[in-house]
This record gives sequence, structure tokens and C-alpha cells, in this order.
Amino acid sequence: MSALPSEIGAASMPRAGASPLLWVPSTYFTMALAYVMLNSVTAIMFKNLGMDNGKAAEYASYLILAYTIKPLFAPVVEMYRTKKFFVLCAQFAIALGFAGVALAMALPDYMVLLVFLFTVLSFIGATMDIAADGVYVTALDGRSQSLYCGVQSLSWNIGPIVASGGMVYLSGWLHSQYFHHDSKVFGPEWIDAWRIVFFLAAGLALVMALWHMKTMPEGARAENAPSSIGQAWFILKDSFVTFFGKRDVWLMIGFAFLFRLSIGLLEKIGPFFMVDPVAKGGLGLSNELLGIVYGTYGLVAVLVGSLLGGLFVARRGLRPTLFLLCCAVNIPNVTFLLMAYYQPASLVVISVGVAVEKFFFGFGSVGFMIYLMQQLAPGKYTTTHYAFGTGLMGMCMMVTGLVSGHLQQFLGYVNYFWFVMAATIPSFLVTWFAPFHNKEDA
Repeated sequence: MSALPSEIGAASMPRAGASPLLWVPSTYFTMALAYVMLNSVTAIMFKNLGMDNGKAAEYASYLILAYTIKPLFAPVVEMYRTKKFFVLCAQFAIALGFAGVALAMALPDYMVLLVFLFTVLSFIGATMDIAADGVYVTALDGRSQSLYCGVQSLSWNIGPIVASGGMVYLSGWLHSQYFHHDSKVFGPEWIDAWRIVFFLAAGLALVMALWHMKTMPEGARAENAPSSIGQAWFILKDSFVTFFGKRDVWLMIGFAFLFRLSIGLLEKIGPFFMVDPVAKGGLGLSNELLGIVYGTYGLVAVLVGSLLGGLFVARRGLRPTLFLLCCAVNIPNVTFLLMAYYQPASLVVISVGVAVEKFFFGFGSVGFMIYLMQQLAPGKYTTTHYAFGTGLMGMCMMVTGLVSGHLQQFLGYVNYFWFVMAATIPSFLVTWFAPFHNKEDA
């Protein structure tokens, strides 16, 4: 889930007559839908359209950049109009942009235009995240924020299920059942199916924007919001100075960047491995099965694992469990190595393998987020420093995504997954030496 990357003052009281249940679930669902369509689903689409693994993973990974650097332009959102204004503008723009993507696919040399549109949309999506988080924090008082936190999290997690599960499934069904193409052949024949998918995504974004016009509160202005570009620059500069002045900050930076290193190497390649033909070392799944196994079963396993991981940390505390949580994130990656060795044809075996890896990833990742909240973020600019931490994590996902496809093509799937297992070593090291200078929340 995105973190609010700008400092805010005390939250205002909830807007009278506007139940948060009318806008919180739909807001965070829309945020997740846009993010996953841009950063995960595009990789599958590029692969379907005939890109090799290296280019497909690289192009999709560039789109993470906007979400990584959003703390740099977040203060501008605080300066002008209302937060709701930015949310609505972003959602209408995303709807228009997704429709533009669908239309652009009918043009010759469409790929250059697609990459340009996706890049612009990634910055619009990051802006929507900033503004929507701002509405949540300033339109609800502290008690309401805590009360609806679970709704917020659940709603965000529905977005990936719809995008990586439903949309990917639909692309495969349309391609094979409606347009009667061979699902195992990648190339321009996939354009027709993906055009419909992006028109549908555009329609969903448009419906959400129209809904939020009526239901979303305006969002209060932050008490310490900058009134000029100069003041915004001063706040941003001061937040960097205080961040790098923290005790053992480089150890914490190493933790934030490297804890999920192996996951970054798996993020794009896992789905490619599922759909690549058996002759190329993959499992030969269709997009429909990929949507069910990876985008539905896998994401549900992440959600369940996250919930249980949160309960586990709440009972035992973070410090005594952090290394165990690191093990949970990294060791189950071996399931992909085993599947690459044996290339199981059984959908049950594949589903179990994916679900095990995703469950333990969700279980262990809770420790990463809590560490950022309790150890890296506290101080003068708590929210901004938390955003720096998640930005470092995003930078790791981008860097590993840029190289992962090229490495996989060079090594082959079996050797690549051995490399992924070796990449868990830095994660263990930074977790072992992660400093604890702040008292854990009770």
C-alpha cells in the first residue's frame, strides 16, 4: 500500500454525512488497480505482444520510478486546490490514458507510444496516491483512521486480484475463446484482446472518478503545508538532512533496500516462467491459468499471510522475530527453483508452489513495514521518512526488475532461480545487523 509522502498536521474531523465506507474502499481499490495495471500487468502484456523477457521486464520496471520518487513532488500537491481535486483529476486522466492505450494499439509502431503513455500515467498514478492518502488522513480523525485501516488495506489488496487475476484471465479468454488465436503463440495477434482489457480498465477508472465526485470529502489542508515552491524545497531539503542524520542510518538504508532483493528478482520473472513454453524451461500456462494461479490464489495467499504475520508480530514483538520473518520472505523462493527443475504439469502442484511462496512473502513482509514505521521513520518528518523507506524498497524493485529479464535469458530458468536463492544472502545480513534504537510500540 502506498504511504503518504508529505508531512501533515493534526487531522480534521470527519465530514458530516459522508460515511468513509462510501469512499475509502473504492479509493484504495482504484489506487491499487492503477498501480498493478501499470507495474505488473504491462509486463504480461509486453510478453504476450512478443517482447523477450529482458525487454518486457525492463520496460515495465521503468514505470516504478514515479512511485519511487513521489516524495520529491508530494509538497506541490499540498500547495494547490484541494486533495480531492487532485484525486479526481488523476482518476479522469487515468481513464483517458487507459483508453488512449487501447486506441494506440491500432496504430503502426504502437509500442513507442504505449511506453510514453504508460510513463505519463505512472506519474499521474503516483500523484493520485499522494492526494488520496492525504484525503484519508485529513478527512478522518485519529480514531476513524484506525477504525478504517483494515478496510483500507483489504480494499487495496482487492485491486491486484482484479488486475493481475481478472484482467490477465480476461486477456487470455478473449484471445483464445473470442478471437480464436493460439494462446501459446506470442505476437501482434494479442492486440485485440488487450485493447478490450484496457478499455475495461478505463471504464472502471471513469466510474470510480464519477463516484468519488459525489462521495469523497475535500480533504483538509495540512497545518504545515508549504505556501510556495521555495518553502516546499526547504521542507524537502530539511527532511533529507534530518533523515541522513539518524543514528546508523546507512544500516537502515541497507535494510530498506535489500530486505526484498530476491523478491524483486522474482517479481517480473515469476509470471514469465509460468507462461513460457515447456521447451523454453517454463510451465506453459495460458493467461487464464496465470490469472487464476498467480493473480488470484497467489494474491489471496499474500493477504492471508499478511494478516497472520501481523498477529504474529503483535504477540511476539518485532525485534525477536525480524530474522525469522526474513527467512519467511526468502527461503520459500526455493519453490520456483524446484518447479524449474521438475516443470510439473499438475495445476494443483503449481498452485501449491505459488501459494506457499506468496503466503510466506506476505507473512514476512509485515516485519519490513513495521521496521520502517518504528525504527526508520520516527522523528521530525515521520511520514516523509517512512516514504523514503518505501521509496528505497521501490528502487530495489525497479533496479532488480531492469536486470532480471536479461539475467534470466542469459542463465536460463534453473540457473536464474539458483541466482535468486543466492540473492537472499544480502537480505539475511542486513536483517541480522538491522539496528533497533526506538522502543517498539506496545
